[in-house]
Amino acid sequence: MKRDFVERIKENDQVKGVFLVKEKVMATSKEGAPFLKVKLADRTGEIEGRVWEGVEETSKLFKRGDFIFIEAQAVTFQDRLQLRIITLEPYPLEEVDLEDFLPKSPRPPEEMLEELRRIALKIREPFLFRLVFSFLEDGDFLRPFIKAPASRRLHHARIGGLLEHTLSVVKLVERIRGHYEGVDWDLLLAGAILHDVGKVRELGEGLLFDYTDEGRLLGHILLGLEMVQEKISSIPGFPEDLAMLIKHLIASHHGQYEWGSPKRPKTLEAELLHQLDNLDAKVTGIAEFIRRRGQEGEWTEYHRLFERFFYRGKEESLREGP
Repeated sequence: MKRDFVERIKENDQVKGVFLVKEKVMATSKEGAPFLKVKLADRTGEIEGRVWEGVEETSKLFKRGDFIFIEAQAVTFQDRLQLRIITLEPYPLEEVDLEDFLPKSPRPPEEMLEELRRIALKIREPFLFRLVFSFLEDGDFLRPFIKAPASRRLHHARIGGLLEHTLSVVKLVERIRGHYEGVDWDLLLAGAILHDVGKVRELGEGLLFDYTDEGRLLGHILLGLEMVQEKISSIPGFPEDLAMLIKHLIASHHGQYEWGSPKRPKTLEAELLHQLDNLDAKVTGIAEFIRRRGQEGEWTEYHRLFERFFYRGKEESLREGP
């Protein structure tokens, strides 16, 4: 049962439907009135909901990660669309069609993985080739890799998102191949394929895309370095200098210390990987934000992570599409 998807909700709509509770917080208004704030989601996006009546009793009915059925009115508050929840009740998991709540990459994972493998065959350096295919032929790694999101919110936050993002960065490498002199293209391509492998251990499975314990404590960069070193150790004669260079790409791909990178890029290949990874993440994140929730008007709502509004264009051009 799924009547109203998030992306279709517009101001003043009367909303009835089942949603996944991604966040739940008890709060107090400026006037001192208690209210319950929830983040509700389905496969099309997220929207904030607020309960103002019977707050304590309502809060006892559900927890984060549960499904609820609500009746609500869509209103705009501080330029953000939200739901004023009128009635709320738990909804049984066994009656939920999970396809309605699991955002997926538009391409089948098997198709994306096959394309990634075809591009990886271009690697001529034998040790890098063996290293990359030690991941791409490892069933224990691939099972979570083709399902994991690339992030929880910012970009590719969907099943298969990690594979989708990895393939996109790899294809960007191929787009610029040969454009700059002095670049080790085998090293850069291998780094693009491996840069986010640690995310299979950073983000757990499930509807909420929560961080694992080791994900919170170590992060995907350190986990990725550990995973790559394990594979390198299993390849006899792997050159120490080459191991250092490929690990530097992983360690520095976030670019800045304040962005969680233990090292800043110190090779041409590392700087290129950082820029391409950042480009794909930000462009995808902005494009998804512009498209989400069926927003109307020439401007989006305020994006807190990017700290700006985005111009969507005139209504005529939006309707015409690409």
